[in-house]
Amino acid sequence: MLAPVTEVEYGEDDLLALNLAGNAAWPSFAEELEALTGLPAGLHRTGTLSVAYDADDAAAIRRLAEYQRRLGLEVEELTGRETRKREPLLAAGVTAGVWVPGDHSVNNRQTVAALLRAVELSGVTLIKQSVSRILIDGSKAVGVELDNGDTIHAEHIIAAAGPWTAQLNGIPDELRPPVRPLKGEILRLRVPKAYRPALQHTVRATARGFSVYLVPRPDGELVVGATTSELGYDTRVLAGGVFTLLRDARMVLPITDELELVETVAGLRPATPDNAPVLGASGLDGLLWATGHYRNGVLLTPITAQVIAETVRTGVLPKLAEPFLADRFSRGDRAHGSAGAVPKVMG
Repeated sequence: MLAPVTEVEYGEDDLLALNLAGNAAWPSFAEELEALTGLPAGLHRTGTLSVAYDADDAAAIRRLAEYQRRLGLEVEELTGRETRKREPLLAAGVTAGVWVPGDHSVNNRQTVAALLRAVELSGVTLIKQSVSRILIDGSKAVGVELDNGDTIHAEHIIAAAGPWTAQLNGIPDELRPPVRPLKGEILRLRVPKAYRPALQHTVRATARGFSVYLVPRPDGELVVGATTSELGYDTRVLAGGVFTLLRDARMVLPITDELELVETVAGLRPATPDNAPVLGASGLDGLLWATGHYRNGVLLTPITAQVIAETVRTGVLPKLAEPFLADRFSRGDRAHGSAGAVPKVMG
């Protein structure tokens, strides 16, 4: 989801500014990617509908809508009837909604396929190996060692290891940012042709205090997510997670019972103590961080690329990214992971 408005949290003003910039960068990013590769970038500009199942849920989304309006964000409160008019297959019990026209979605698998093709067309050498350590010479990062023993030297290294950031070898413990894995399970359902489109917009639902999102794809796929679990690097799909997602989805979209369950996936979000990314200087010359994006990794893809590219070119981190330097965390708050190989693709 590209959801800077519907995912805004109280007090995250700096992160909101970055998220809005990321959202604004997506259309031109997608156009450039498609023009270069001839492949779809996966951007679907459909808007997002936040819906509430009962009176307590409605009160919660209305409080959030009021906060969003105070921030100058574009939202429109709807009655239950107005909400169901926009999405006729929603449950009759849906009591209220908030329409957010500027929050959209992306098929991230299509995006990655297009990016890999763009890399190929641009003449970049892509090495698919795990990084076993960062090579350090004094106070400067000079390259990486791969798990097969090969080394690659470079003037600039961007550490974009996501939830495995804390496992990077070679970096002094006091310089590792506190990035931890936060597990999330996602379901992919198939909508029969008779029901398509089951939804026309991304739906973010609050159902008896629980949150669930439903993202429709043009090909009839419906993505349902996502759980949140502090289980380290565990990527097993658990029965409880699947049950919770289906329970909450069918509460707001009853036809969920009649959809084919085609895939269950568990992934790891790279989370930080303040839910914001870590960008820019690492404390070592030659090494920049681009990690810790938590639930906004796809949203922040184009703006992160712009910020890091400009920093490499000029040696100066753009002002927009200054709140996200790693040194905002005190040493006592740092999280240290066990050392090991880091699954990563280097370009």
